Amino acid sequence: MNDAEPASESADGPPRRRRRDPEGHRAAIIEAARHTFAERGYARTTLREIARRAGVTHGLITRHFASKERLFLAAVPGNRDLEQVAAGDPETLPDRIAAAFVRRLETDAVNDPLIALLRSAASDERAAAHLLVAMQEHSAVVYRSVLSPGESPVPGDDLDTRVALVGAQMIGVAFSRYIARTEPLASMPPDRLTEHLTRILRQILFG
Repeated sequence: MNDAEPASESADGPPRRRRRDPEGHRAAIIEAARHTFAERGYARTTLREIARRAGVTHGLITRHFASKERLFLAAVPGNRDLEQVAAGDPETLPDRIAAAFVRRLETDAVNDPLIALLRSAASDERAAAHLLVAMQEHSAVVYRSVLSPGESPVPGDDLDTRVALVGAQMIGVAFSRYIARTEPLASMPPDRLTEHLTRILRQILFG
């Protein structure tokens, strides 16, 4: 097994196999998945549709990601890039989380898989709950690597609870501002929203 795409026929000669490019294929799959999940929601998205958009085979997707759930988690920008955002001084972790979250959704909320997941939660509660739990578990692992024992400003041993509350806060902001569009969050300038969210996350994480 390899990542070479199927042979393509040429009018001037025998079938020719495309150049092997695992990283290029992976990037194309993630980009196609991001747009497909955003347009169709998690439940109605199929791996075959993503494969068609990415120009790869269904089997190539399963070799890279194993399942639709894992592909979704890889396609959500905040989940995918969390390690990079979280890295740094623990004291300024809330600042980095809030800034990255607001910047990401202000840039392209329409095509963000998290927004699509929240939109479809009412019609597919089980899948939404399962994916949100998986995202929370991933966040806990990343935050724990930054907020290590002995160096962490987090009091006590309730990091998992605090991570869950961080996730709930951000989901609430995403729903209010980008889906329900309720005021005052809907029209709040992004920099002010970032300031408010930073302060709230700092209180949740550090007390």
